[in-house]
Amino acid sequence: MVELNVALDRIFGALADVTRRDILKRVLRAEHTISELAEPYAMSLAAIAKHISVLEKAGLITKRRNGKEKVIQIQPKTIKVAAAYLSEYEKIWSARFDALEKLLEDQ
Repeated sequence: MVELNVALDRIFGALADVTRRDILKRVLRAEHTISELAEPYAMSLAAIAKHISVLEKAGLITKRRNGKEKVIQIQPKTIKVAAAYLSEYEKIWSARFDALEKLLEDQ
């Protein structure tokens, strides 16, 4: 359980930044090199590399070598872990809203 909490802290910490969420969204569509990922941002390649490092430590992406370049690809298993965690809260809140709706209808 402790390991899951640490993993979730890393995942949601990584997703807390708008640039990292955008990078993740782009990598979901297709693999990219670090320089390709850096293109649309007004920041240094080193800053983008730090964002990529945070995403990698969270397990959301992986890097592999393709010649001289590093290619970034999505790690769907980790995204499923986060989705499953959020799904539990969705069930709880849906049940609460259903109960509230029933209560209001009965009045």
